[in-house]
Amino acid sequence: MNNSKNISCIIVDDELSSQKVLQHFISQTEVLELKQTCNNAAEAFKYLKLNTAVDLLFLDINMPKQTGLDFYKSLQHPPAVIFTTAYPQYAVEGFEVNATDYLLKPIPYERFLTAINKVLNEKALQPKQDFLILKENKALHKVFFSDISIIEAFGDYVKVHLEDKTIVTHSTFSGFIKQLPIDFIRVHKSFSINLNKMNHLSGNQITVDSHKVPIGQTYKAQVLKALNL
Repeated sequence: MNNSKNISCIIVDDELSSQKVLQHFISQTEVLELKQTCNNAAEAFKYLKLNTAVDLLFLDINMPKQTGLDFYKSLQHPPAVIFTTAYPQYAVEGFEVNATDYLLKPIPYERFLTAINKVLNEKALQPKQDFLILKENKALHKVFFSDISIIEAFGDYVKVHLEDKTIVTHSTFSGFIKQLPIDFIRVHKSFSINLNKMNHLSGNQITVDSHKVPIGQTYKAQVLKALNL
């Protein structure tokens, strides 16, 4: 891979408007490097035949002549794939070919970032992936897991508590914590903590750095087990 980028990718989509959205998203995401934009499966096949160093496809499903699904199934050594489509009925078939993710058009940038974080965590691409890319307002933050103390549900957002600041990013709580490594454990319906940052446990409360976090009754047994208590 390129030293300054982590993921080289190509877009395969027959719609110009969709191409422009993905091109913009990729340009805003530091870990992505766009190598090529293809209008159909035939162009993509030709490009991949001559350029094997492609990590990821953004692949439209509903294209003329050959669908994205059929094209992907035809590849002998396929890169990771994120399918993009306006048709939700294709989702199940997309995951049957081990797609990293499935994005439904129109694609929000926050949802796009969630898919990229999934790619980063796949062992085939980044065996030692140790960070997330988070969007807060119009800014992007590279956040290392080791710097996170607490993840807190906050309506349609998630608060990511670091030692010196808190980042509020648009995400569901359940979806966000699925991206976390095993050092994190859910202790409450609204909180997940980094066990490496834990300082003190007393009753139904756990102290992480300088924060006191409640332990939900449903989660207490698994918390004690994680702490070998």
